[in-house]
Amino acid sequence: MSKPFQFKEFIIEQDRCAMKIGTDGVLLGAWTAINDHTFSILDIGAGTGVIALMLAQRSQAELIDALEIDEDAYEQCVDNFENSPWGDRVFCYHADLDEFTEEFEDETYDLIVSNPPFFEPSLAETTPESRKKARFYDALPFEDLLKNTAQLLSKKGTFQTIIPFSEYEDFIQLASKNQLYLQRVTYVKGNQTTPIKRVLLQLGFEKITIEEQTLIIEKERHVYTEAYTDLVKDFYLKL
Repeated sequence: MSKPFQFKEFIIEQDRCAMKIGTDGVLLGAWTAINDHTFSILDIGAGTGVIALMLAQRSQAELIDALEIDEDAYEQCVDNFENSPWGDRVFCYHADLDEFTEEFEDETYDLIVSNPPFFEPSLAETTPESRKKARFYDALPFEDLLKNTAQLLSKKGTFQTIIPFSEYEDFIQLASKNQLYLQRVTYVKGNQTTPIKRVLLQLGFEKITIEEQTLIIEKERHVYTEAYTDLVKDFYLKL
């Protein structure tokens, strides 16, 4: 059984979730830009609810909704929300994205975040079915994610996400077909010598000058860079 994950201001129970707390989700929750006009937030594919709770800790957003299709993960997300200091601001829906968009077609969000599923070939034959569903691209194709995001996002809102670097170019092309344009990108490397593994992306309907940077997580094994430490220090107990 997976142990609870203790952050500085909240606890995540994760024994019923296929996808446990990982670097990707915490990176996205810490990296996501939030401005003073962010009143409503949507987390697509919430899992344990960690990203939504990180954004609750970081913002004064009055409404933070989350969406989770897996029943066990949904129930755990609800429990994590209710047990957090921000239980009055966070709410999880149990529905798929198409259903949610159709039901709330007149609603828009100032900020949408997602740590979406993607295909990792090395996992194909070795992981339980629930983990495959949580992590594999066919559970939520990028086309569907971007199409629905474009409908749910306010005109001046932003969509922020983390994806494999190998999907970067295709993702940006798909986004542009939905009038979502790259505004900020951070390339994520494990250490100085490893290739880029992930990209953190901010997209919106407005075309602006793109902010571009690289984040290196470790100097060496378990020795973290100052940039990474500064990013996540408000959450991890040991940083």
